[in-house]
Amino acid sequence: MQNFFAEKRTSGNSELVMAHWIHFRYNAKKRRYERREPSRWRHFSVIARHLLSGTIIGAILLYAFIFWLGSPSEWRLEREHELLKRQYQMLDARLDEALEVLEDIGQRDDNMYRVVLQGDPIGEAARNQLVRNAQRYDSLLQLSDADLVISVAQKMDLVERQLYRQTKSFDELVELCRTQEDRLRHVPAIQPVSNKDLKRLASGYGWRIHPIYHIRRFHEGMDFSAEKGTDVFATGDGKVIQAGYNGGYGLSIMIDHGYGYQTRYAHLSKKLVNKGQTVKRGDRIGEVGSTGISTGPHLHYEVHLRGAVQNPANYYFLDLTPEQYEELIEKSENVGQVMD
Repeated sequence: MQNFFAEKRTSGNSELVMAHWIHFRYNAKKRRYERREPSRWRHFSVIARHLLSGTIIGAILLYAFIFWLGSPSEWRLEREHELLKRQYQMLDARLDEALEVLEDIGQRDDNMYRVVLQGDPIGEAARNQLVRNAQRYDSLLQLSDADLVISVAQKMDLVERQLYRQTKSFDELVELCRTQEDRLRHVPAIQPVSNKDLKRLASGYGWRIHPIYHIRRFHEGMDFSAEKGTDVFATGDGKVIQAGYNGGYGLSIMIDHGYGYQTRYAHLSKKLVNKGQTVKRGDRIGEVGSTGISTGPHLHYEVHLRGAVQNPANYYFLDLTPEQYEELIEKSENVGQVMD
Protein backbone atom coordinates (compact mmCIF):
# COMPACT_ATOMS: atom_id res chain seq x y z
CA MET A 1 0.00 0.00 0.00
CA GLN A 2 2.93 2.40 0.54
CA ASN A 3 3.41 2.78 -3.21
CA PHE A 4 -0.06 4.15 -3.70
CA PHE A 5 -1.03 5.84 -0.44
CA ALA A 6 0.20 8.70 1.70
CA GLU A 7 -0.86 8.86 5.34
CA LYS A 8 -1.71 12.02 7.29
CA ARG A 9 -2.87 11.91 10.89
CA THR A 10 -4.99 14.74 12.35
CA SER A 11 -7.26 14.82 15.48
CA GLY A 12 -6.94 11.14 16.09
CA ASN A 13 -7.93 10.26 12.58
CA SER A 14 -5.66 9.06 9.85
CA GLU A 15 -6.09 10.18 6.28
CA LEU A 16 -4.57 8.27 3.37
CA VAL A 17 -4.18 10.07 0.09
CA MET A 18 -3.89 7.92 -2.98
CA ALA A 19 -2.45 9.18 -6.18
CA HIS A 20 -4.84 10.49 -8.75
CA TRP A 21 -7.02 12.28 -6.19
CA ILE A 22 -8.33 9.13 -4.39
CA HIS A 23 -8.59 9.89 -0.63
CA PHE A 24 -9.25 7.50 2.29
CA ARG A 25 -10.00 8.38 5.91
CA TYR A 26 -9.76 5.96 8.83
CA ASN A 27 -12.97 5.62 10.84
CA ALA A 28 -11.95 4.81 14.40
CA LYS A 29 -15.41 3.75 15.45
CA LYS A 30 -15.85 1.39 12.56
CA ARG A 31 -12.17 0.56 12.51
CA ARG A 32 -11.83 0.77 8.79
CA TYR A 33 -10.79 3.08 5.98
CA GLU A 34 -13.54 4.86 4.17
CA ARG A 35 -13.23 6.33 0.79
CA ARG A 36 -13.61 10.12 0.75
CA GLU A 37 -14.04 12.28 -2.32
CA PRO A 38 -12.07 15.57 -2.18
CA SER A 39 -14.06 18.75 -2.24
CA ARG A 40 -14.18 21.01 -5.23
CA TRP A 41 -12.30 23.65 -3.29
CA ARG A 42 -9.49 21.19 -2.64
CA HIS A 43 -9.41 20.32 -6.35
CA PHE A 44 -9.27 24.01 -7.19
CA SER A 45 -6.58 24.83 -4.61
CA VAL A 46 -4.34 21.98 -5.79
CA ILE A 47 -4.79 22.93 -9.42
CA ALA A 48 -4.21 26.61 -8.65
CA ARG A 49 -1.09 25.76 -6.65
CA HIS A 50 0.31 23.66 -9.44
CA LEU A 51 -0.55 26.27 -12.05
CA LEU A 52 1.04 29.04 -10.00
CA SER A 53 4.22 27.11 -9.36
CA GLY A 54 4.39 26.06 -13.00
CA THR A 55 3.84 29.62 -14.13
CA ILE A 56 6.57 30.93 -11.84
CA ILE A 57 9.03 28.27 -12.92
CA GLY A 58 8.13 28.84 -16.58
CA ALA A 59 8.54 32.59 -16.19
CA ILE A 60 11.95 32.09 -14.57
CA LEU A 61 13.07 29.72 -17.32
CA LEU A 62 11.73 32.04 -20.02
CA TYR A 63 13.51 35.05 -18.50
CA ALA A 64 16.76 33.10 -18.26
CA PHE A 65 16.36 31.92 -21.84
CA ILE A 66 15.71 35.44 -23.10
CA PHE A 67 18.47 36.90 -20.95
CA TRP A 68 21.12 34.51 -22.22
CA LEU A 69 19.94 33.76 -25.75
CA GLY A 70 17.66 36.67 -26.58
CA SER A 71 14.12 36.82 -27.80
CA PRO A 72 13.04 35.98 -31.37
CA SER A 73 12.54 39.66 -32.06
CA GLU A 74 16.08 40.34 -30.84
CA TRP A 75 17.38 37.56 -33.08
CA ARG A 76 15.57 39.14 -36.00
CA LEU A 77 16.94 42.59 -35.18
CA GLU A 78 20.46 41.16 -34.83
CA ARG A 79 20.21 39.50 -38.24
CA GLU A 80 18.94 42.74 -39.74
CA HIS A 81 21.78 44.65 -38.07
CA GLU A 82 24.41 42.29 -39.46
CA LEU A 83 22.86 42.50 -42.92
CA LEU A 84 22.77 46.28 -42.74
CA LYS A 85 26.40 46.35 -41.56
CA ARG A 86 27.51 44.21 -44.52
CA GLN A 87 25.61 46.49 -46.88
CA TYR A 88 27.36 49.53 -45.39
CA GLN A 89 30.72 47.79 -45.80
CA MET A 90 29.93 47.05 -49.45
CA LEU A 91 28.81 50.65 -49.97
CA ASP A 92 32.00 51.91 -48.33
CA ALA A 93 34.12 49.81 -50.72
CA ARG A 94 32.14 50.96 -53.77
CA LEU A 95 32.55 54.58 -52.70
CA ASP A 96 36.32 54.02 -52.55
CA GLU A 97 36.19 52.78 -56.14
CA ALA A 98 34.08 55.77 -57.20
CA LEU A 99 36.55 58.16 -55.58
CA GLU A 100 39.43 56.50 -57.46
CA VAL A 101 37.58 56.99 -60.76
CA LEU A 102 36.83 60.62 -59.91
CA GLU A 103 40.49 61.18 -58.98
CA ASP A 104 41.57 59.82 -62.37
CA ILE A 105 39.07 62.06 -64.16
CA GLY A 106 40.29 65.04 -62.14
CA GLN A 107 43.92 64.39 -63.02
CA ARG A 108 43.07 64.15 -66.72
CA ASP A 109 41.04 67.33 -66.42
CA ASP A 110 43.87 69.30 -64.78
CA ASN A 111 46.83 67.82 -66.62
CA MET A 112 45.45 67.29 -70.11
CA TYR A 113 42.13 68.95 -70.95
CA ARG A 114 42.89 72.24 -69.20
CA VAL A 115 46.47 72.31 -70.42
CA VAL A 116 45.37 71.92 -74.03
CA LEU A 117 42.65 74.55 -73.65
CA GLN A 118 44.81 76.91 -71.56
CA GLY A 119 42.54 76.70 -68.52
CA ASP A 120 43.54 77.07 -64.89
CA PRO A 121 43.72 73.70 -63.08
CA ILE A 122 41.22 73.16 -60.30
CA GLY A 123 43.70 71.30 -58.10
CA GLU A 124 43.35 68.36 -55.75
CA ALA A 125 42.77 70.51 -52.67
CA ALA A 126 39.72 72.22 -54.18
CA ARG A 127 38.28 68.93 -55.45
CA ASN A 128 38.60 67.23 -52.05
CA GLN A 129 37.38 70.15 -49.98
CA LEU A 130 34.44 69.28 -47.73
CA VAL A 131 31.99 71.58 -46.03
CA ARG A 132 33.41 72.52 -42.64
CA ASN A 133 30.71 71.59 -40.11
CA ALA A 134 31.78 69.97 -36.84
CA GLN A 135 28.17 69.04 -35.92
CA ARG A 136 27.38 67.50 -39.30
CA TYR A 137 27.84 63.90 -38.15
CA ASP A 138 27.00 64.25 -34.43
CA SER A 139 23.67 62.49 -34.86
CA LEU A 140 25.51 59.37 -36.06
CA LEU A 141 27.80 59.04 -33.05
CA GLN A 142 25.16 57.15 -31.04
CA LEU A 143 24.97 54.27 -33.51
CA SER A 144 26.63 50.94 -32.71
CA ASP A 145 28.77 51.10 -35.86
CA ALA A 146 29.28 54.86 -35.78
CA ASP A 147 32.76 54.80 -37.37
CA LEU A 148 31.56 52.84 -40.39
CA VAL A 149 28.41 54.90 -40.88
CA ILE A 150 30.30 58.21 -40.53
CA SER A 151 32.95 56.98 -42.99
CA VAL A 152 30.26 56.18 -45.55
CA ALA A 153 28.55 59.54 -44.96
CA GLN A 154 31.83 61.43 -45.40
CA LYS A 155 32.66 59.59 -48.60
CA MET A 156 29.17 60.22 -49.95
CA ASP A 157 29.63 63.93 -49.25
CA LEU A 158 33.05 63.84 -50.94
CA VAL A 159 31.68 62.06 -54.03
CA GLU A 160 28.85 64.59 -54.23
CA ARG A 161 31.36 67.46 -53.90
CA GLN A 162 33.70 66.08 -56.55
CA LEU A 163 30.85 65.37 -58.96
CA TYR A 164 29.65 68.95 -58.56
CA ARG A 165 33.16 70.31 -59.12
CA GLN A 166 33.73 68.08 -62.14
CA THR A 167 30.39 69.02 -63.69
CA LYS A 168 31.23 72.70 -63.35
CA SER A 169 34.69 71.99 -64.79
CA PHE A 170 33.21 70.28 -67.84
CA ASP A 171 30.92 73.27 -68.34
CA GLU A 172 34.00 75.51 -68.29
CA LEU A 173 35.81 73.22 -70.74
CA VAL A 174 32.86 73.35 -73.13
CA GLU A 175 32.98 77.14 -72.98
CA LEU A 176 36.76 77.06 -73.54
CA CYS A 177 36.22 74.90 -76.60
CA ARG A 178 33.70 77.39 -77.95
CA THR A 179 36.17 80.23 -77.49
CA GLN A 180 39.21 78.26 -78.60
CA GLU A 181 39.13 79.65 -82.14
CA ASP A 182 39.17 83.18 -80.77
CA ARG A 183 41.85 82.21 -78.24
CA LEU A 184 44.13 80.83 -80.97
CA ARG A 185 43.97 84.16 -82.79
CA HIS A 186 45.13 85.95 -79.65
CA VAL A 187 47.85 83.59 -78.44
CA PRO A 188 51.31 84.85 -79.53
CA ALA A 189 52.31 82.18 -82.03
CA ILE A 190 54.81 83.62 -84.57
CA GLN A 191 58.25 85.22 -84.44
CA PRO A 192 58.18 89.03 -84.12
CA VAL A 193 60.60 89.51 -87.02
CA SER A 194 60.98 87.70 -90.33
CA ASN A 195 63.36 84.91 -89.41
CA LYS A 196 62.60 81.86 -91.51
CA ASP A 197 66.27 80.97 -91.80
CA LEU A 198 66.74 81.44 -88.01
CA LYS A 199 69.87 83.54 -88.55
CA ARG A 200 68.62 86.54 -86.59
CA LEU A 201 68.50 84.90 -83.19
CA ALA A 202 71.12 86.54 -80.95
CA SER A 203 70.33 85.29 -77.46
CA GLY A 204 67.74 83.11 -75.81
CA TYR A 205 65.76 83.00 -72.60
CA GLY A 206 67.55 82.25 -69.31
CA TRP A 207 70.54 83.19 -67.21
CA ARG A 208 73.13 85.27 -69.07
CA ILE A 209 76.08 87.63 -68.44
CA HIS A 210 74.83 91.17 -69.03
CA PRO A 211 76.88 92.80 -71.85
CA ILE A 212 77.07 96.19 -70.11
CA TYR A 213 76.92 95.46 -66.37
CA HIS A 214 78.97 92.23 -66.72
CA ILE A 215 76.96 90.48 -64.03
CA ARG A 216 74.88 87.31 -64.23
CA ARG A 217 71.25 88.24 -64.80
CA PHE A 218 68.13 86.43 -65.95
CA HIS A 219 67.30 87.29 -69.54
CA GLU A 220 63.48 87.38 -69.65
CA GLY A 221 63.08 87.23 -73.41
CA MET A 222 64.81 86.54 -76.73
CA ASP A 223 67.01 88.90 -78.75
CA PHE A 224 66.77 89.02 -82.54
CA SER A 225 69.67 90.79 -84.26
CA ALA A 226 68.52 92.77 -87.28
CA GLU A 227 69.35 95.93 -89.16
CA LYS A 228 67.83 99.16 -87.98
CA GLY A 229 64.45 99.68 -89.62
CA THR A 230 63.61 95.96 -89.92
CA ASP A 231 59.86 95.40 -89.58
CA VAL A 232 58.50 94.18 -86.22
CA PHE A 233 55.19 92.30 -86.25
CA ALA A 234 52.49 91.69 -83.65
CA THR A 235 52.60 87.99 -82.79
CA GLY A 236 48.89 87.71 -81.96
CA ASP A 237 45.65 89.67 -81.94
CA GLY A 238 45.38 92.15 -79.09
CA LYS A 239 45.32 95.70 -77.84
CA VAL A 240 48.32 98.03 -77.38
CA ILE A 241 48.61 98.95 -73.70
CA GLN A 242 51.98 100.72 -73.86
CA ALA A 243 53.79 102.49 -76.72
CA GLY A 244 56.68 104.81 -75.94
CA TYR A 245 59.93 105.06 -74.01
CA ASN A 246 60.19 102.73 -71.03
CA GLY A 247 63.50 102.96 -69.16
CA GLY A 248 66.13 100.42 -70.20
CA TYR A 249 63.73 98.97 -72.78
CA GLY A 250 64.03 102.22 -74.76
CA LEU A 251 61.24 102.76 -77.25
CA SER A 252 58.98 99.77 -76.66
CA ILE A 253 55.49 98.44 -77.25
CA MET A 254 53.43 96.12 -75.06
CA ILE A 255 50.35 94.31 -76.31
CA ASP A 256 47.64 92.68 -74.18
CA HIS A 257 46.32 89.67 -76.11
CA GLY A 258 43.72 88.65 -73.55
CA TYR A 259 43.46 85.16 -72.00
CA GLY A 260 46.36 86.14 -69.73
CA TYR A 261 48.90 86.78 -72.52
CA GLN A 262 51.02 89.91 -73.03
CA THR A 263 54.04 90.55 -75.28
CA ARG A 264 56.77 93.21 -75.16
CA TYR A 265 58.81 94.56 -78.14
CA ALA A 266 61.79 96.66 -76.96
CA HIS A 267 64.70 98.83 -78.26
CA LEU A 268 62.69 99.99 -81.29
CA SER A 269 63.75 102.82 -83.53
CA LYS A 270 60.18 103.62 -84.50
CA LYS A 271 56.67 102.73 -83.36
CA LEU A 272 53.81 102.39 -85.81
CA VAL A 273 50.97 101.97 -83.28
CA ASN A 274 49.64 103.95 -80.33
CA LYS A 275 48.28 103.01 -76.91
CA GLY A 276 44.71 101.74 -77.11
CA GLN A 277 44.99 100.62 -80.72
CA THR A 278 43.76 97.14 -81.71
CA VAL A 279 46.15 95.00 -83.76
CA LYS A 280 45.98 91.67 -85.58
CA ARG A 281 48.62 88.96 -85.77
CA GLY A 282 51.16 89.91 -88.47
CA ASP A 283 50.44 93.67 -88.36
CA ARG A 284 53.54 95.90 -88.53
CA ILE A 285 53.82 97.67 -85.18
CA GLY A 286 57.37 99.10 -85.26
CA GLU A 287 60.93 98.94 -86.55
CA VAL A 288 64.09 97.46 -85.04
CA GLY A 289 66.45 99.90 -83.35
CA SER A 290 68.93 100.20 -80.49
CA THR A 291 67.24 102.54 -78.00
CA GLY A 292 67.56 102.13 -74.25
CA ILE A 293 70.25 99.87 -72.79
CA SER A 294 71.48 98.11 -75.91
CA THR A 295 74.78 97.21 -77.56
CA GLY A 296 73.45 97.31 -81.12
CA PRO A 297 70.35 97.09 -83.34
CA HIS A 298 68.16 94.22 -82.24
CA LEU A 299 64.66 93.39 -81.00
CA HIS A 300 64.15 92.24 -77.44
CA TYR A 301 60.95 90.18 -77.33
CA GLU A 302 59.13 88.90 -74.23
CA VAL A 303 56.04 86.72 -73.64
CA HIS A 304 54.10 86.96 -70.35
CA LEU A 305 51.36 84.61 -69.20
CA ARG A 306 49.31 85.75 -66.19
CA GLY A 307 52.11 88.05 -65.14
CA ALA A 308 54.92 85.46 -65.35
CA VAL A 309 57.58 85.59 -68.06
CA GLN A 310 57.65 82.64 -70.45
CA ASN A 311 60.22 81.23 -72.83
CA PRO A 312 59.24 82.79 -76.19
CA ALA A 313 60.68 79.76 -77.98
CA ASN A 314 57.56 77.84 -76.94
CA TYR A 315 55.30 80.26 -78.88
CA TYR A 316 56.45 80.00 -82.50
CA PHE A 317 54.38 77.01 -83.51
CA LEU A 318 52.57 78.69 -86.41
CA ASP A 319 55.59 79.56 -88.56
CA LEU A 320 58.15 76.85 -87.78
CA THR A 321 58.39 73.20 -88.78
CA PRO A 322 59.36 70.65 -86.11
CA GLU A 323 62.90 70.61 -87.50
CA GLN A 324 63.15 74.40 -87.40
CA TYR A 325 61.75 74.41 -83.89
CA GLU A 326 64.47 72.01 -82.70
CA GLU A 327 67.12 74.18 -84.35
CA LEU A 328 65.64 77.29 -82.73
CA ILE A 329 65.73 75.67 -79.27
CA GLU A 330 69.37 74.76 -79.79
CA LYS A 331 70.30 78.27 -80.90
CA SER A 332 68.27 79.88 -78.10
CA GLU A 333 70.67 78.35 -75.61
CA ASN A 334 73.47 80.52 -77.04
CA VAL A 335 75.10 82.40 -74.15
CA GLY A 336 77.44 84.60 -76.16
CA GLN A 337 75.65 87.40 -77.98
CA VAL A 338 73.51 89.04 -75.33
CA MET A 339 72.62 92.52 -76.59
CA ASP A 340 70.69 94.05 -73.64
